[in-house]
Amino acid sequence: MVKHYRIGLDEKYEVTKKWSLNDLQMIDGIEADTDNPFFDLHFKKVYSLEAYSCASKYAFARTVNKLNHAYLKKDLQIVNFDSTYINDDSIWSSNNKDCLVLMRICFYAFNLVCLSLCPLPL
Repeated sequence: MVKHYRIGLDEKYEVTKKWSLNDLQMIDGIEADTDNPFFDLHFKKVYSLEAYSCASKYAFARTVNKLNHAYLKKDLQIVNFDSTYINDDSIWSSNNKDCLVLMRICFYAFNLVCLSLCPLPL
């Protein structure tokens, strides 16, 4: 966990806590349906954290998930996240998952435009 603070024009970062990935039991995104940066890390104790943004919260969960699969291969629970943006095997996966929301909105908007241009039978 990194604490961020400013002194005048300088930005400072201080590492306040460290945990082992092996000790992590679960990542709880708290609410998958809302755009919020809050999540909980479950070790022996639950730590409530706030990411910089919702996108960075998802980027953190994806990174931890990939590290877990690469090195530990343990059953790490990731709950209250939209699994579409966490798992690589989804239809929407790409190298830049932070742009997926915009791509999905464009896809739906294009479909709505196409449907609105279709003539209705009288």
